[in-house]
Amino acid sequence: MSLGDTDVSFTNASLFMTIAMVLISAFMILGMRRSAIIPNRWQCAVELSYEFVANLLRDTVGQEGRKYFPFVFTLFMFILFGNLLGMVPYSFTFTSHIIVTFALAFIIFVGVTVLGFAKHGLHFFSFFVPPGTPLPMYPLLIPIEVISYLSRPISLSVRLFANMLAGHTLLKVIAGFVATLGFFGILPLAFVVALTGLEILIAFLQAYVFTILTCLYINDALHMH
Repeated sequence: MSLGDTDVSFTNASLFMTIAMVLISAFMILGMRRSAIIPNRWQCAVELSYEFVANLLRDTVGQEGRKYFPFVFTLFMFILFGNLLGMVPYSFTFTSHIIVTFALAFIIFVGVTVLGFAKHGLHFFSFFVPPGTPLPMYPLLIPIEVISYLSRPISLSVRLFANMLAGHTLLKVIAGFVATLGFFGILPLAFVVALTGLEILIAFLQAYVFTILTCLYINDALHMH
């Protein structure tokens, strides 16, 4: 679909991002619909998700980070469900596409930078000067710090994209041997089962890594060095 010269097609990534948001909403709303003092398993899962991100944010940012909880929690659940959706046969893993992960990382980068300037003003530029650095070292260290800061959205997005893409590619390659080898495909089938379990673990791990790095970036913007 085109709108003038702009391609506005509803892609597979758009579809599965929508599905992820619907599933997250259903998970949260239905899980807390009958909230009780003694929770059922579904309510426990919702509360554990909430507590996990809340503790993560409190440990990395402190009490000042509580106001950013809705964003961080949404980010964690969105990436987690996107990763897990990719484990369903014939589905689509939108977190294995660099344009999706880079868009998320770039939004975080811009938001954290705006937050840093809003809180500290021009003093935020001192973030690029490590404390205790002697003046003659400024010409060397400041460019390194600036490059390191500007590379954040690249490293953040590539880490998630590369891990999800590599894992799914490996699964597909090994699964291709199962049908080809016939009876002897039992061995690659066992590998596929083991790798599937590993990929589910990686799905949680990558959501955690993306989220904790976001928390650390927020902490840097609020407290600097």
